[in-house]
Amino acid sequence: MARAPRPTGLGIETYNAKRDFAKTGEPRGRKRKGKGDSFVVQKHDATRLHYDFRLELDGVLKSWAVPRGPSLDPRTNRLAMRTEDHPLDYGSFEGIIPEGEYGGGTVMLWDRGRWIPHPDKDPRKTLEEGHLHFTLEGERMKGEWVMFRMKPKPGEKGEAWMLKKVTDAEARPDEGDALVEACLTSVDTGRSMAEIAAGEDVWESNKTGKKGGRTTRKVEMPPAFEAPQLATLADHVPTGSGWVHEYKYDGYRLLLSVGGGGALAFTRNGKDWSEQFAPLVEAAAALPPGCLIDGEAVALNEKGKPDFQLMQATVKRGHGKAGPTIAYYAFDLLIDRGEDIRKLPLLERKERLAALLKTAGPPLMFGDHVVGKGEQLFEAICKEGGEGIISKRADAAYAGKRTRDWLKIKCIARQEFVIVGWQASDKRRGFRSLHLAVNDAGTLRYVGKVGTGFDTATIEDLSGRMVSIARDEPALDVPRAARRSSTWIEPSLVAEIAYTEFTADGVLRHPSFLGLREDKKAKDVVLETPVADEPRPKAKAAKKAKTLRTAADFDLRLTSADRVIFPEDGLTKGDLANYYAAIAELLMVDLRDRPMTLIRCPSGRAKKCFFQKHDSGAMGAHVLHVPVKEGDGKTEDYLYVDEAIGALECVQMNTIEFHGWGSRIDPLEMPDRLVFDLDPDEGLGFDKVKAAALRLRDLLADLGLETFPLLSGGKGIHVIAPLDQSRDWPTVKSFAERFSRAIAEAEPETFTANIRKNQRTGRIFLDWLRNQRGSTAVLPYSARAREGAPVAVPVAWDELPDLKAANAWSIRDAGELLDRAGSKALRGWGQAKQALPDF
Repeated sequence: MARAPRPTGLGIETYNAKRDFAKTGEPRGRKRKGKGDSFVVQKHDATRLHYDFRLELDGVLKSWAVPRGPSLDPRTNRLAMRTEDHPLDYGSFEGIIPEGEYGGGTVMLWDRGRWIPHPDKDPRKTLEEGHLHFTLEGERMKGEWVMFRMKPKPGEKGEAWMLKKVTDAEARPDEGDALVEACLTSVDTGRSMAEIAAGEDVWESNKTGKKGGRTTRKVEMPPAFEAPQLATLADHVPTGSGWVHEYKYDGYRLLLSVGGGGALAFTRNGKDWSEQFAPLVEAAAALPPGCLIDGEAVALNEKGKPDFQLMQATVKRGHGKAGPTIAYYAFDLLIDRGEDIRKLPLLERKERLAALLKTAGPPLMFGDHVVGKGEQLFEAICKEGGEGIISKRADAAYAGKRTRDWLKIKCIARQEFVIVGWQASDKRRGFRSLHLAVNDAGTLRYVGKVGTGFDTATIEDLSGRMVSIARDEPALDVPRAARRSSTWIEPSLVAEIAYTEFTADGVLRHPSFLGLREDKKAKDVVLETPVADEPRPKAKAAKKAKTLRTAADFDLRLTSADRVIFPEDGLTKGDLANYYAAIAELLMVDLRDRPMTLIRCPSGRAKKCFFQKHDSGAMGAHVLHVPVKEGDGKTEDYLYVDEAIGALECVQMNTIEFHGWGSRIDPLEMPDRLVFDLDPDEGLGFDKVKAAALRLRDLLADLGLETFPLLSGGKGIHVIAPLDQSRDWPTVKSFAERFSRAIAEAEPETFTANIRKNQRTGRIFLDWLRNQRGSTAVLPYSARAREGAPVAVPVAWDELPDLKAANAWSIRDAGELLDRAGSKALRGWGQAKQALPDF
């Protein structure tokens, strides 16, 4: 028999209608008398991880789903989507809801206690009105809290609320995420989510109607070696909560394979180094069998810091045992008690790993991480003299190869080089320096010598090794000056070298020897080059900055070049055309193949200007058309260009500004960027705008979006989030509007989402309207039809605080803009393609 349509309300009837009690042992929804003041929070890993916040009222649990959990920072509001009432019996549940059933997944009893409504407010009445004020006496959540309902859009389903901590003794403004980051176990059983998921508490019915069948897991014996995932060298730390960041341990990469009563240690190349790391293997043997763990073996110095040279002195391949200073930092889990979990998201794998190591202790350590805040971690590690960090996508599967889901960012340059010979010492036995090389296009390339970083024991050990593999001639081309007093060897030894940079001749500057790499093969040693997110053609443009292109370099007939179009500055149409010719490659990154609207000023910027988005027949041959169906059903041809000459033809037709849609012409209906225009009230200082932009960056990062700032060339700043074109216009517009209204309601002293200027007094209009089909926003490097001939300029977040105005650059600054575009600070600007999050 077909099930009746589900109720859409929030009562207990909806709870019952959503569940098939023949398949799940969850309690049937009913009202019953309880103490009347209980509250619970259940951490729930269903379609996505969230926290179910429940307050007892009138015999049921009033319920909200809080995606990011509670914050102890009174300045932070957390979205809370109201869900159907739950029965009081539900408040004690911890376990697994069967897959395929409503809410299927793992449930932890994360907090519990008593809630006390504000004495002057009836919670039944205020709940209907859309606000609650109460005190919590929980094991984790304490003190005063408020909740308020957001104003719904017409036709919008569901109730969006905000949960907020009130300023009191329990608030922690600088540690808002302390609870969700530190409280990872059940208040009832002490188990982690991974331990609950691996347990037997499944809410599924059996013939007797009792709770829970038992789950039998297949357990494998020592798993075979699997190729480890490798990180790509990057030049900056990725931002946003979609990334987690780990300490870059300075040691040997090892995979520990655990079997019944025994374990093995594999190097990154699959060599069995169980003997070299016997204490680690012995400790791992006590873990549950059928596990394959990824991590790093390190030698800890007297300060407790990883020390690669100490590792070299402690562990020798083929002889010697790991000393007492060796530790193992485990940071990933590939196989969990026979279950291959490499396709699971990183955070879920790490949670399982933490549960696995819960009772292990030294020398096996859990390699912890931070979510977001990678730049702060990087700065702290570099300040302490560390090597750097590893940044990983939180939702990525494990890939046994080098990918950009894992990035390594180093404090100083260091990598492996092949030793190809030595230069004799005239003052001591052994050698004075080592000759180094890398593999380049199938051959070895000489990169210079290293003469520091050796102690006596290292010199003696290396000298003995090199004598046995000496050869008459070098295995590569070597400069004549380097041949003096030199002996050459077979290129089989690999050294770890720190250095500052390469000279113009490709030789290492200030190299220092750190140690031998016994775990890496000489044939695999190539020069690592940092990558940006998706390099824009800015570096190429920067090389041309000294010889700027002009309009004369294009096949363009420019008329009235001497006409003054910026009267306050004496700048002409020819000046503007030369500016656009010089920065054409930069402009086209965002302008190419994007429906555009032009601002044309035939008599100059101080006279009548107008918008144009359709071709009246007067534009040039390189100004193209794309048919677009409009709301009334009619189809109109919109303008776009696909090469720089088209943009210059628009300038010939007196265009000053270029504005673009949020999508390209293909696919037209799938936006590739999200734009929030921060438009300040008259008289509001630029410092307030900068602070608002940084606040918006953090709020969007909380949702997993990396953003980039653009100075508008006017008074404001655009905060731009590139998108992967996986969502359509209505979805993007809805997100932008709901997010803007939520922030404006939560922080009304700073933001308004109301376009009316009389509602903007002392505040910043968070203009979300740029994100609807057909709307446009000014494009990077477009000039503005304003006094001073300013330009819309991309900037980096870390330089924003020092900027004095949103019109800091003008069309006079083409050379400087080209140089800036090729700088490290702007590499990857606007290129982090990402999915629009649910909100």
